[in-house]
Amino acid sequence: MYVIRLPDGTLRVPHGVLSEPGHDAAEGRIIAQAYVEIGPGDPDYDRLLAGSLTEAELEEKRRRWRDEDDDLLRTFEEWKAGRAEE
Repeated sequence: MYVIRLPDGTLRVPHGVLSEPGHDAAEGRIIAQAYVEIGPGDPDYDRLLAGSLTEAELEEKRRRWRDEDDDLLRTFEEWKAGRAEE
């Protein structure tokens, strides 16, 4: 998950929620992930702003991953087909 910079300067920051010990079989593990929004008055704002992405930048990153995944999948399928012929 990435820190997302919104047009108004607000940041959407990933936030995980942990299960409470003894209340869940997944004791102490993350059971939910979501975003919280923070503004310039938050003590972590400047630090998080430096690595943030706009929604458009994040979508471009996802598009590139999908494109690269297609190439990787095609390469794997070719390799797998070659192994089946042996």
